[in-house]
Amino acid sequence: MKTRRHPLPLLAALLCAGLANTPAATAAEHIVKMLNNGKDGAMTFEPTFVKAAVGDTVVFTPTDKAAHNSASLLLPAGAKPWKGAADTEVKVKLEKEGVYLYACEPHKVMGMVGVIQAGKPVNLADAKAAAAKEQASFVVGKDRFDKALAQVK
Repeated sequence: MKTRRHPLPLLAALLCAGLANTPAATAAEHIVKMLNNGKDGAMTFEPTFVKAAVGDTVVFTPTDKAAHNSASLLLPAGAKPWKGAADTEVKVKLEKEGVYLYACEPHKVMGMVGVIQAGKPVNLADAKAAAAKEQASFVVGKDRFDKALAQVK
């Protein structure tokens, strides 16, 4: 008498293996600290540049309480803008490929800005133009966008 194998365990194993390889299962979380003082000087995000994958999440953490927030300045086409409240953690899921520019609104003039690259930098020219325009109004930290954008590959 032949033993017949039931296909359900094999199907379940294949399904689980497939789910384990989906972007949601492999998405990373990147922590960006909002600081009064960091390695780049006063009023800074650390790190200033984050290279991520589409589907990853960036968490802006108010390490130092000083009315810091995170707000998007320039986004890839179709990405959702964000604006966090002062001294509040903000989680941003990167759903579109490209370069994201952001700032702490109260301290933008002090160069408290940062750059995120998700996947390929499809909007790099737009990001560089927007960064140059923003930096023109900075009192200090005038090269922070330039340094961060130099890391985009």
